[in-house]
Amino acid sequence: MTELTEKRPASPAEPHILLRLFLTFMKIGAFTFGGGWAMISIIQREVVDKHGWISKEEFLDLLAVAQSLPGILAVNISVSVGDRLRGLRGSVVAALGSILPSFLIILCIAIFLTPDIITHNPVISAIFKGIRPAVVALIVAPVITSAKAANIGWKTAWIPAVVALLIWSKWPVVSNPILFIVLGGLIGWWQLHNVRKGGASK
Repeated sequence: MTELTEKRPASPAEPHILLRLFLTFMKIGAFTFGGGWAMISIIQREVVDKHGWISKEEFLDLLAVAQSLPGILAVNISVSVGDRLRGLRGSVVAALGSILPSFLIILCIAIFLTPDIITHNPVISAIFKGIRPAVVALIVAPVITSAKAANIGWKTAWIPAVVALLIWSKWPVVSNPILFIVLGGLIGWWQLHNVRKGGASK
């Protein structure tokens, strides 16, 4: 009974939810390097594991929606989570929290750090070189997590592997990611249609 209670998602009506949303996504935005994919594992840890605002299944669904929409992946996810908890106000607050640290950091870099300083200053160059391996790990981690949540096993692992190789190949037509997004959506619709049709026939 205790275990079930601990895993229950937190109520969206909890006190100061908007402030907590803002501070959570501000922390995520301030300590994430490498773009949207690098933020996913941190967002999942904060939103799903720590605060329990949404379940892992909901997070995977929101991730799929955020990927399919235009714009920045991390901002799309923050908007989706904010909307899930507090509607429009939650979306605005979460998006501001996610964007504000990056905006301030880029502003400071633009004012105080020129490309020449970044390239030739040994201390700054060493810092950026040290960050690169961590960025790779941050990008790989959500890929593994998403694969597990999507129930991708050894029998189906060949599908994302083949798609990744085709996209990487740079061959005409088959290297276009949009092709596989459309195909994936059509296959999903076809499977759902067959399941409903089979259920109706029974």
